[in-house]
Amino acid sequence: MRSDISATDAVRHFSELLNNIKYRGDRYTIIRGGKPAAALVPVDEAGSLRRMGDLNGIFQTLPHLEPDDINFADDVLESIKAQPPLPGDAAWV
Repeated sequence: MRSDISATDAVRHFSELLNNIKYRGDRYTIIRGGKPAAALVPVDEAGSLRRMGDLNGIFQTLPHLEPDDINFADDVLESIKAQPPLPGDAAWV
């Protein structure tokens, strides 16, 4: 279960929150000053969370485009534009 909880209530019921997270898999968003400030999640999910500092390393692991592939997005866009318009009011909005 995912729930929002104020920072004050999180402090008051911290032990109960930990039990709910560990044994029931609950997730909590801690609200401070009316805005989300932190999240409490089970430890097995925490390992999959990423930080902004990890972003450069993530980009380095992505495949790089070959010179022949660089214009692929332009080719796709041209193909889309070349399609005939949809009849009548069938346009998707």
